[in-house]
Amino acid sequence: MNCHLDRRKFLSTMTLASAGVTLGGPAFAYLPSENKKPALLGGPKAHPDQFPGWPVAGRSDEQGLVDVLRSKKWGRLSGNSVATFENKFKELTGAKHCLGVSSGTNALYTSLGVLDIGPGDEVIIPVYTFIATYNVVVLNYALPRFVDTDLESFQIDATKIEQAISRNTRLIMPVHIGGSPADMDTVMEIAGRHDIPVIEDACQAHLAEWKGQKVGTIGMAGAFSFQSSKNLNSGEGGAVLSNDDAFARNAFNFQNQSRGTDSDSSTYRSTRGSNLRMTEFQGNLLTTQMDVLSSQASTRSLNATYLTELLHEIPGIYPAKLYPGVTQSAYHLYMFRYDKREFADMPRSRFLQALAAEGVPCSGGYRSMNKEDYVQRLAKNRHYLKLYGEKAMQEWVETSSCPQNDLLCEQAIWFTQSMLLGTKNDMEQIAEALVKIRTHAGELVKS
Repeated sequence: MNCHLDRRKFLSTMTLASAGVTLGGPAFAYLPSENKKPALLGGPKAHPDQFPGWPVAGRSDEQGLVDVLRSKKWGRLSGNSVATFENKFKELTGAKHCLGVSSGTNALYTSLGVLDIGPGDEVIIPVYTFIATYNVVVLNYALPRFVDTDLESFQIDATKIEQAISRNTRLIMPVHIGGSPADMDTVMEIAGRHDIPVIEDACQAHLAEWKGQKVGTIGMAGAFSFQSSKNLNSGEGGAVLSNDDAFARNAFNFQNQSRGTDSDSSTYRSTRGSNLRMTEFQGNLLTTQMDVLSSQASTRSLNATYLTELLHEIPGIYPAKLYPGVTQSAYHLYMFRYDKREFADMPRSRFLQALAAEGVPCSGGYRSMNKEDYVQRLAKNRHYLKLYGEKAMQEWVETSSCPQNDLLCEQAIWFTQSMLLGTKNDMEQIAEALVKIRTHAGELVKS
């Protein structure tokens, strides 16, 4: 049965349910009662249907790929699909320049290449991020400096950036985690005072805004990903945005084996480069996918706002805070914290299991990157020992503590962006699942 409740009635109903009041009748089919236990305890699923699938493809996407196939111009140096995408994406974001590349990781790698980041340099990054943010730093044999997380927002704690700056700091690279902007006013103010460039890792943040300005256009450059999970998707792919003419020119050269523009590719322009070019297939698919990007973003935003209103009513559930400067979140992820003390001390692993059983897919998000073996082993890497010395690398390990992030990694819960393309009723059923679990938390812990 699909029920759709007036929000005021719905919230008051959940409040009663949380207090242990038994409710009945068809309007409350998925709210806790003596006969509506969590699915793990034999009750019905709170969300019995499927959330929208991903990706969403249409005839225009199919025809565009066929057109590229038949043109026999599959690479950007002979075609025009990538250039068409670049023009459309820069118009959509308000950027002066857009460069398509083969992945979001390579968008970051290109940006660091333009700035000539290398051995002996330090790059400030958040500790709560995808490993690619770290990888592009160490691929250049620079030293990543982790900054702890703002527990409430899941973003880099911008107030702690300054204490991570040293005489070797060459770049600050904030990440807009989950598609929600970091505190860019604080980031840019600190960067400006220390004359350090800012590259925005906006790989998850398509169309997100800080005070009406699209993220990725605030710092010297911004990097985007079009990997298959992303809100704008071509399977793999990426882009670099910049309002700086010289940066944009050098970015093109870097990803084109250090050679010049499409029309003048015979001269080498720098001392380093690689082939990171986007294909015509990717460019064409991104162009057609952009036709629905804004409408999908609007749907996500409306559903996320409504879901946040509902979840704020449930003790122990804390949706990620948006900073006052956020005028639009991309909601690549819907993130919240789970406080087990309000759920009879139910371990998060059991909570995730119970939520999934209700028909609500979920995950625990990132782990503490600074504590991962993959990262810790950098201190023993022979190249890093040769460049920085054993003492400096041991100090790097010892100063990488991020206690707030450790706490977040114990509490975080994620929903994926495609779930937010569902209906208002889907959002209500997510909330209903949480109420059921909380009401019967004690039984779930014992079972």
